[in-house]
Amino acid sequence: MPLNLDLNIDVKSLGKVAVLMGGSSAEREVSLTMSGPGVLKALQAQGVDAVAFDPSERELGELKALGVARCFIALHGRGGEDGTVQGALELLGIPYTGSGVMASAIAMDKVMTKKVWLADGLPTPRWVTLRPHEQQPERVRLVPDELGLPLFVKPPHEGSSMGASKVSGYSQMQEAVELAARFDSAVLCEEFIEGLELTCPLLGEGETAQALPVIQIEAPEGKYDYQNKYFTDVTQYHVGRLSEAQEQEIRALALAAYRSLGCRGWGRADLMLRKSDGRAFLLEMNTSPGMTSHSLVPISAKAAGISYEQLCLWLIAQARLDSSKA
Repeated sequence: MPLNLDLNIDVKSLGKVAVLMGGSSAEREVSLTMSGPGVLKALQAQGVDAVAFDPSERELGELKALGVARCFIALHGRGGEDGTVQGALELLGIPYTGSGVMASAIAMDKVMTKKVWLADGLPTPRWVTLRPHEQQPERVRLVPDELGLPLFVKPPHEGSSMGASKVSGYSQMQEAVELAARFDSAVLCEEFIEGLELTCPLLGEGETAQALPVIQIEAPEGKYDYQNKYFTDVTQYHVGRLSEAQEQEIRALALAAYRSLGCRGWGRADLMLRKSDGRAFLLEMNTSPGMTSHSLVPISAKAAGISYEQLCLWLIAQARLDSSKA
């Protein structure tokens, strides 16, 4: 599936760019030390007048005083990926990268995302939501009867596997729920799909959106957690391992999921390909994916012939407001 991206961008037309990094979420470290600096360096190397800006240390209103024309959102997690900073930039009238307010807010909530996908007939693993009053042992111990074992327990509003656990036995349930509850008031318990762990980046908007090559993630003992995502080199990423038919199927499903949520700019759909029958299931949509040396979108883009620098430049060129015409 060839990509159709216009990479001929007039750098001077972009104006001054602020790369938003850091923030106050649990993923601040990754944004501040990896994604943000990587994007900033890539843009500056191509002649973009780009500066770093940490919203947790400065008021967003300062962007106007700095003469910022558009923002590259390299924030992850709550406060950066959930529609809040997008809403602030809408009020300031400063175009930004990635999805708008509504799509960002929905995609940040894994439970709401699942509900939207189900309404559109898209496959996602079965789940149980445990609200604060449902996290007592007598309720928690019933979840494996509903979803089977093993299963995953995670906070529905966090990324990078923060607070997530794979539960293999009834005795592990309460501890897993308590861990997830440290990050969120509600807890998401999700059916475990045994098979290949896949991810598919998306670029663009609406009917013109395009899917990048699918990546198969191979983590040690299947443990693709926070440490193995960002701080080790043991996780392997494979492009081109699927059959042509599987590749096309996964890309089409990822695009449908992206469009269903109303995403734009870029995103990354995480999926599982079930071993028993080859059926794909959508796990979540990331609307502000990582941009580190380990990150999946740059790996996929490279496989499609797009360099990290070209990707960053293309993304900032797509920056816009909800109120502007697509």
